[in-house]
Amino acid sequence: MISEKFMWGAAMAANQCEGAYLEEGKGLSIVDLLPDAAHGRWDMLYHPEKYLDKELEFYPSHEAIDFYHRFREDLELLAGMGIQAFRTSISWPRIFPNGDDSEPNEKGLEFYDRLFAECRRLNMEPVVTLCHFDTPYALVKKYGGWKDRRAVDAYCRYCETIFRRYRGIVRYWITFNEINMITHIPYLGGGLLIEGEDNPKQAIYQAAHHQLVASARAVQMGHEIDPENRIGCMLAAGSFYPYSCRPEDVLESLEKNHENYLFIDVQARGAYPAYAERLFEENGVVLKMEEGDSSLLSRNTADYIAFSYYSSRLAGTGEEARKNVVDGNAVTTLRNPYLDITAWGRQIDPVGLRITMNELYDRYQKPLFLVENGLGCEDIPDESGFVQDDYRIDYARRHILQMQEAIKDGVKCLGYLAWGTIDLISAGGGEMKKRYGFIYVDRDNNGKGTMKRRPKKSYEWYKRVIASDGTKLD
Repeated sequence: MISEKFMWGAAMAANQCEGAYLEEGKGLSIVDLLPDAAHGRWDMLYHPEKYLDKELEFYPSHEAIDFYHRFREDLELLAGMGIQAFRTSISWPRIFPNGDDSEPNEKGLEFYDRLFAECRRLNMEPVVTLCHFDTPYALVKKYGGWKDRRAVDAYCRYCETIFRRYRGIVRYWITFNEINMITHIPYLGGGLLIEGEDNPKQAIYQAAHHQLVASARAVQMGHEIDPENRIGCMLAAGSFYPYSCRPEDVLESLEKNHENYLFIDVQARGAYPAYAERLFEENGVVLKMEEGDSSLLSRNTADYIAFSYYSSRLAGTGEEARKNVVDGNAVTTLRNPYLDITAWGRQIDPVGLRITMNELYDRYQKPLFLVENGLGCEDIPDESGFVQDDYRIDYARRHILQMQEAIKDGVKCLGYLAWGTIDLISAGGGEMKKRYGFIYVDRDNNGKGTMKRRPKKSYEWYKRVIASDGTKLD
C-alpha cells in the first residue's frame, strides 16, 4: 500500500501544450491532424475518415502554448504557487516518430531530460502519462491504430525506453490517459477509424483489450526496471445517477457505470468482470485473447487509480429522459435539474466528487489520485490585463472540500492536481477560449496573441491552499 504525503499539484498534456509538432524529429500524433472547432474538429473526432486527407487552415496542437520552448518559464510560474507535483505526458511520436522505429529519437529524449531535471530542481514530483491521446499517426496508417495487436509491442518498446531513461527520476506513471474514452471517441482514445467496420463495437473493445494487455506489460516491465516505480491506471470518472427512482432508470445507471468501470476493473482487479460477458454478447463482441493474456492481466495490476473528475452524469430510459440530453459532453449525459451548468455543457457537482471517490475506493481498495479537476470557461481580462476569476476559485474550493470529506470517509488519496493550470488547448474543441488555468496565456482560438503568461486571481488563491495544506480555502 502506498503511504505518502498528500501532493498538491498541476496537470497538463503534451499534445495540448507543447507545440513544436514536427520539431527535432517528432512524428505526427493523431491529435496533430485535428483542426480547430471552426473547421470541424468535433465532427472529425467522431468521423475522422472525412478529414484525414484534407489540408485545413488551422491545427491548434501544432503550436499549442509553445511549452516546448517555454517550459522553464512555465515551471518557474508553477513553482511560484508552491506546486508539489507536476503531471504531464511524454509524446510517444516525439520519441518514436513512426511509433515502431528501431531506435528512439534522441532529440526528443533530450527535451524530456531537461524538463524532468527542471521539475526536480524546483522540487516538483513528476507524474507522467505514457500515452495521453497521443498515438503516433503512422501506426494508424500502418496498423489501423490499437485494433492491431502489433501496437502492443510498439507501445511496450517505447515504455521500456522511457522507464530505463528516467529510472530514479520519475516515480509516478500512468499507462493510458482516461482509458474508458476509447468507447466514446475511438479515434482519440485508440487511433481507430471505425466507419467501415461491420461491428464498430468489436473493433473498439478489441483495441481496448490490446491497451489493457499493453498496460499490464508496462506495469510488469516498470516494476522490474525500478521496484520504486508506482504505476497507475486512469479513467474519466463521474458516477451515473438514475434519472428518476423508476427501477428502469436505476438499472440504466447501473449498466452505464458498469461500462464506465469495465477497463479499470481489469487493470485494478486483474480480470474481466462477470458483467462483461453479457455486455460483449449483446454487442456481438468476441474478444481475441492470446495465450498468457489472462495470467498477465492478473499478475500486473495497477498500483493506484488515477482519475479525472469534472462532473457527475445522469442516465435514464423513456421519452422524457431522451429529451434531456446535454450537448457538449464526450460522455453522453442527461440534464440534472439540481445542478448548474457551464457554457460548454458541463454540470457542476462537487458532491458528486465525494460520491465518485467513495465508489472507486469501495470498489478497488487501492489509493486514488485525482489527477484532473477544473473549470473550463471564458476569461475576460480587465483593462490592466488581470483576470478576476472568482468563479474558478469557487469551483475549485467546493471540489477540494468534497475531496476532503471523501478522505474523512476513509478514502486514501495521493493528491489533487488541478487541470490545465496554465491555459492550454482544450482536447475536445481545440479552443483557447475554454480556459482552465490559474495562469492566463495570451492566445486566442485562431492562434493569435503574444503567448505572454499572466497569473490570474486564482493563482494566489491556490498558492495559499498549497501553503496551508488545504486548510485555507477562503
